[in-house]
Amino acid sequence: MKLPKCCASAGLIVALLLPICGQCQISPAQADQLRAEIGHRIEALTVLGGDYLLGGGTFHSRTSDNEATFDVSKFGGSGEFGTLQELGNLNIAWRPRVMGNMGTDTVTNRFSAGLLEGDVSKSKAFGIQFGGGARLWFTDEFSLAPTLVGMYGHTTNEYTANSAFMMANLATAKAVGLVDWSADTWTVRPSLNVQYLFAWDRTLITLSSDITYFHTESFKSSSPNLNVNGDSETWNNKIDIDIPLGHMLFGHELRTGGYYERTGFYGDIKQGLNTGYINEIHGRLVLDFLNELPFTQWIGLGGSYYWGDRFTGSSAGIDFYIVF
Repeated sequence: MKLPKCCASAGLIVALLLPICGQCQISPAQADQLRAEIGHRIEALTVLGGDYLLGGGTFHSRTSDNEATFDVSKFGGSGEFGTLQELGNLNIAWRPRVMGNMGTDTVTNRFSAGLLEGDVSKSKAFGIQFGGGARLWFTDEFSLAPTLVGMYGHTTNEYTANSAFMMANLATAKAVGLVDWSADTWTVRPSLNVQYLFAWDRTLITLSSDITYFHTESFKSSSPNLNVNGDSETWNNKIDIDIPLGHMLFGHELRTGGYYERTGFYGDIKQGLNTGYINEIHGRLVLDFLNELPFTQWIGLGGSYYWGDRFTGSSAGIDFYIVF
């Protein structure tokens, strides 16, 4: 969760518009660069808003000439349902797995120096995904979950020109699709989750790793220069600890715990976010509702702190865990 747009957009605007004197001619090489940079940005925003692996929150990033604020809101998750079944004669148990998420993210870039000083670029994305697969248990502790998800995204950009440079060239920037654009995309998302769960007395420790691939293409856009066709990968590793406290509140046992999570970015999403990784540390205090409230294991409060290359962020809110 970084600023996918500020540095790249500033460079593109200057590179494409500096040679302009009234009329603008874009070379094939410049057009290709424009398509690639905007495509990276759209894919990154779609994944961050539409995919459930990366949590919501507010993030800040600053470079020498740009300050970015990134706000992400989402609702979703994944889980298994039904009774365990034997997979043929393989001594492997399995259950169906469902996954879904819906979210929005907004990045506001404020240029504080250079030719674009005073300008503001705001990009918004909405994403929704749904899919599933199965979780396969090889032992009581070790399991794999291959899944396939489809995702739809809608991304827009609004540019406010306050600098003399962009006020003189805004019409040209719009004409070439560099600012004030919109795009609709579809994404295919295969993934493999590896999980190991073990108990220490009543404390549960879960180690998990998700390897995920995203292929994104646009099917509608406001400019012929917007042609998204990208491939991205994320690798998420997580350790979660759940600790029952043995104390009751409102008739329910208190539990605490949290997790440390690191997500690496590869391919187009790394270019679009201008960072290679995100770290998250999360803490929670919840009430246990297992076997007392349908589909609910716990409800409480939680918060996270994020850090990575040139950015920080935080989030807080209701923490809940759903079971089927």
